[in-house]
Amino acid sequence: MKTVKLKKRFIAGATCPHCEAVDTIMLYKENNVEKVECVKCGHTMIQPEDSVNAATRQFEQVIGVFKPE
Repeated sequence: MKTVKLKKRFIAGATCPHCEAVDTIMLYKENNVEKVECVKCGHTMIQPEDSVNAATRQFEQVIGVFKPE
């Protein structure tokens, strides 16, 4: 069986909702599912890719365009 190496990134300034530790949250993708895990307490949160894409731009609006002079 082939071992797949996951690319994990830490989220700067993020606070774990379970143990409230700061800078211990890492984000990674496993089988097209985004997962967030606290390296201190092991708390995990999972969100499927379709839900992420639907929520990302649903309420986003352009307020204005900056034109430097």
